[in-house]
Amino acid sequence: MSQTDKQFNGFLRVIIRDLKEAIEETDPEKKQNKLAALLNDLQTTLED
Repeated sequence: MSQTDKQFNGFLRVIIRDLKEAIEETDPEKKQNKLAALLNDLQTTLED
């Protein structure tokens, strides 16, 4: 199924928000966990 521009923009906003949260995280372990979760979500999206 194809995405509309609005759906794709919403998807990008979620990724940007998660990356900003990871960048702002000061605890290295929490930062790593946030980035790993984002990577997992992106990989899952590709496989759907």
